[in-house]
Amino acid sequence: MTDNNDTSTGRRALLVAVIRDGQDPRQVTEFLDELEFLAATAGISSIGRITQRMDQPNPRIYVGPGKLEEIAAMAKQKEVDVVIFDDELSPSQTRNISREMPVAIIDRTKLILDIFLQRATTAYAKTQVDLANLQYMLPRLAGMWTHLERQRGGTGTRGGAGEREIETDRRTIRRRITLLKEELTRIDRQMATQRGNRGSMVRVSLVGYTNVGKSTLMNLISKSDVFAENKLFATLDTTVRKVVLDNLPFLLADTVGFIRKLPHQLVESFKSTLDEVREADLLLHVVDISHPNFEDQIEVVNQTLAEIGAGDKPVYLVFNKIDSYAHIPKDPDDLSAPTRENIPLGDLQKTIAANTRTPVIFISATERTGIERLRAELYAMVREIHEGRYPFNNFLY
Repeated sequence: MTDNNDTSTGRRALLVAVIRDGQDPRQVTEFLDELEFLAATAGISSIGRITQRMDQPNPRIYVGPGKLEEIAAMAKQKEVDVVIFDDELSPSQTRNISREMPVAIIDRTKLILDIFLQRATTAYAKTQVDLANLQYMLPRLAGMWTHLERQRGGTGTRGGAGEREIETDRRTIRRRITLLKEELTRIDRQMATQRGNRGSMVRVSLVGYTNVGKSTLMNLISKSDVFAENKLFATLDTTVRKVVLDNLPFLLADTVGFIRKLPHQLVESFKSTLDEVREADLLLHVVDISHPNFEDQIEVVNQTLAEIGAGDKPVYLVFNKIDSYAHIPKDPDDLSAPTRENIPLGDLQKTIAANTRTPVIFISATERTGIERLRAELYAMVREIHEGRYPFNNFLY
């Protein structure tokens, strides 16, 4: 089976995005920055960006016909290997664009899936990602066989070898999907048993946007050695550690990071992994305060938590990376309204604390700033949960 739109390392790409009417162009720049970071994580270098302002993406070819011709010409001129679209393309969009494009195309969903495929190391993670990838590929097989149509002079493959190959691939993928679902069900039962064997200790889960420093924080709190890296989706598997603070034990879990437009196939496949989040007594929502768009990242995480059934959990907001926060002092002669970039860290912290209903703390995991206070406040929260669960078993304190 041939995946004509598969990604691999060492490739050059053009990035394409549609700017919706009313959308702030700066936001689009941030979105494309994230897409470029995703591409770099997958081993693909970005050599250019193309945007078009539209009410909504063209349902047939995502962008307008003239813009698609421009993209195809630029791809040929710059000798790129792949064009990456910052949205999930429908199967028909993929087929239509492929007919006009001289190079491979992938969408945001496929890019994220490929990163997960690269980073999955355990059998459980590999099974989850394989299932999500096959579910994505199944309705798009015709687009992956566009090269056969070209070889047949544009007459299509209906009734020919290409169509027979597609049907064979579909049957193979459907069988594989069935087997992977059965395997996940088996592993899920084992993991549910493992969670049940942990007793009734208080459970705390780290959640947050990808690359906000959750794994680094996990290492500091639990004094363990969880893999941490300055890349997107450095952690795919859930890691659970027993932590003891002043004789008070609890379980701390680190889970996969969330991201804008997280593919629904991955959300579905990883729902069992995220049982640690659903069954947690307390969520530590880690936020990168140095990111210019951290408010939107908080909203993405909250939406994903609601989607997996964990939107009503008690939350402790942990604003990380205060050491990386930078602001641009406003010129005294500039009479325009100040922007987020002009706000000093101290003022931003006061604003956040005043407008947030949940407990909040500001730290730097790399510099270990605020970690002792974090431990103390986390201890108080866990103790309160523990005392509510075991009102006559407080001899530990």
